[in-house]
Amino acid sequence: MTSPLPTLPFRVATIAGRSATHVKFAPDHSARALIAAQLDLIDLPQLLFDGEIRPSGKRDLVMTGTLTALAVQPCSVTLQPVKTRVTEVVTRKFIADYKFSDDEEVEIPDDDTIEPLGEVIDAAEVVIEALSLALPLYPRAPGVELGAVQVSPPDAAPLRDADLKPFAGLAKLMDLPPKSGDKD
Repeated sequence: MTSPLPTLPFRVATIAGRSATHVKFAPDHSARALIAAQLDLIDLPQLLFDGEIRPSGKRDLVMTGTLTALAVQPCSVTLQPVKTRVTEVVTRKFIADYKFSDDEEVEIPDDDTIEPLGEVIDAAEVVIEALSLALPLYPRAPGVELGAVQVSPPDAAPLRDADLKPFAGLAKLMDLPPKSGDKD
C-alpha cells in the first residue's frame, strides 16, 4: 500500500474575506516520489507552485499561481527516460453555489477551471491534478519515430494507409488526361 499523497489544506472560513492568502507548495523528495508514483513517472526532481487564494465576489474564491516542474517520463515507444519541463499558470475558481445536476443529460460548462467550494481547499491536490494534465500523454525520446506497421495474413499483400482511403482511386482518375473522343 502506498502512502497518501501530500496535502496542503486551506480552511475556507479562515481565508474568506481576506485580500489574499499566499500559497506555496514545494514538496520534499519523499513527497515528490509519491506524486511521481501516482502519475506513473520515473522521477519528479522538481515541483513548485507559487500563487494565492483570493476572494472573488461575495462568497467565491479563486486560486491562481505558477506551476513549474521537471518530470521524467518513460518514452511511449522505447521506454527510455524523457525529461519534460512544465511551466503552467494554474487557475481554479471555487464557486460557493455550484450545483451538480441530477439530470441524465448534463451540459458541461465551457470553463473547466470551476470547482464547487467546500470547507477546505487542498492546494496540493489542485497542483497535482494540474501537473498530470500538463504532462504529455505520449512522450517521445529525441529522434524516436513510430514506424509504420504492416499486418496481413500469410500469402496476402499487406494493407497500407493509402489502400484504406476510399477516394484515393478517384483522385488518381482525376489526374488522368482525357481520352481522345471524350467530351468535357
